[in-house]
Amino acid sequence: MYTTMIPDGYKPRISTRETEKAIKFVKDAFQRNFIKNFGFERVSAPLFVKSGTGVNDDLNGVERPVKFDISAQGGVQAEIVHSLAKWKRIALKRYGFRNGEGIYTDMNAIRCDDKCDNQHSIYVDQWDWEMVISKEQRNHDFLKMVVTRIVGAIADTLEQTKAQFPAIDLNIKRNVTFITAQQARDRYPELEGHMRERELAREYGTVFLMNIGGALSDGKPHDGRSPDYDDWSLNGDIIFWDEVLGDSIEISSMGIRVDAESLRQQLEIAGAQDRLNHEYHRQVISGELPLTIGGGIGQSRLCMLLLQKAHIGEVQVSIWPDEMREVCEKAGIVLL
Repeated sequence: MYTTMIPDGYKPRISTRETEKAIKFVKDAFQRNFIKNFGFERVSAPLFVKSGTGVNDDLNGVERPVKFDISAQGGVQAEIVHSLAKWKRIALKRYGFRNGEGIYTDMNAIRCDDKCDNQHSIYVDQWDWEMVISKEQRNHDFLKMVVTRIVGAIADTLEQTKAQFPAIDLNIKRNVTFITAQQARDRYPELEGHMRERELAREYGTVFLMNIGGALSDGKPHDGRSPDYDDWSLNGDIIFWDEVLGDSIEISSMGIRVDAESLRQQLEIAGAQDRLNHEYHRQVISGELPLTIGGGIGQSRLCMLLLQKAHIGEVQVSIWPDEMREVCEKAGIVLL
């Protein structure tokens, strides 16, 4: 299934060649601003991990990872990462990072079961980041502080992009509105999850929707979250209002990670206690892995938003349905 939305009167603000230059500019500028705000160290990251280790991101638990065997290693099974949510926490321990220190990296993934539309692709590229925190920092105030810094880095990047590419005239709000998933449901009980996000983004411009994964008052979660990396009571999504599409756009999913107690609780809720047999989960339970906060910041999503593009395919190369390419071509939308 796929959908393509063509905004009325849409015309790209910059040419395809200028877009390629702008993509690099946005990515370079954001990394500088991000590092300035956090001081994280860049590390190398895997494209694939061994199957059956519990290290890969299970997303909603139904998405299939792309798998292959390694003939030179006796047919060992490996799979393309969905994200590095768990790997980063292991890396922080292995590399000896301490409280207040963190890492970031480029994450490239294939999510073969993802839908294709203006904002979604089977190719995922993001900055994955993770920071060691103390037990006392596992609270909403600390989470909000980190979110505010990330949004600040995005807003600074936009200002620098506009100075370099004058055709860009986007404005975003630095001030973040914090609201829980339950509060969003109470406010819009007649709407499903994404439509709630859309209405919140339309009203406030920049939103951090918190506490995603656990059941709300109607017995359903706002959105799916794997039970073994984010603490569902200390996580959320950074969402902006996309003026081009007239819709919300999620730029980051992030949160304070599970400790032993929340991991046990969430695995029980998800009926996934068998994961406790994996080394990663055992190390969380035993306290061998550090307490952390982390997340992913979509690279193509950020470029799409800041460069005022109508389709994510204008800022990344992927495989799209033939019908989608035809619709976009007729509308003057160049998919890379």
